[in-house]
Amino acid sequence: MEVPGTDDRPLDQLDDELDREELRRRYYGLLQELRVLLPGVQILVAFLLTAPFAAAFRELDRTGQYLFGLSLISGVLAVIVFVAPTVLHRVGARQSRVERMRWGIRLLRAGLVCFAVSLLSAVVLVWRFVFGSLPMVPVALLVAVVMVAVWGVVPRETRRHEQSRP
Repeated sequence: MEVPGTDDRPLDQLDDELDREELRRRYYGLLQELRVLLPGVQILVAFLLTAPFAAAFRELDRTGQYLFGLSLISGVLAVIVFVAPTVLHRVGARQSRVERMRWGIRLLRAGLVCFAVSLLSAVVLVWRFVFGSLPMVPVALLVAVVMVAVWGVVPRETRRHEQSRP
């Protein structure tokens, strides 16, 4: 059953003028997704920005400092990249709707990668700090596998399943 008002054609098949409303609907949907993602990333970055002021932060070894730096920088990059589609929407060329949508999707994906790196390195950092010598590799692998599965494999499988339907 087809839902009225939806259009699942690939971006390459949409025209900036003829499909203006469809592109607008998709772009506003993308911006709404970013509105959901951004607060979580901002909270992580806010925590990371305050962590160095805690007394225990001085106890971090060199590896912990590198993990912290990786988490902080990738978190900040995620915020920047997640905000970029909104900036593109307000400042970018208004007539290049397909290209704006294409860049918005690319930026969302890049932001998810940055967010995943930040989250994973923060988890490893905290694990090392709290549990010391307990093996962190299984924990890091578990978190990474769940991220890849839930953010990568499941969406691709649902898309593949949807495309294989008559």
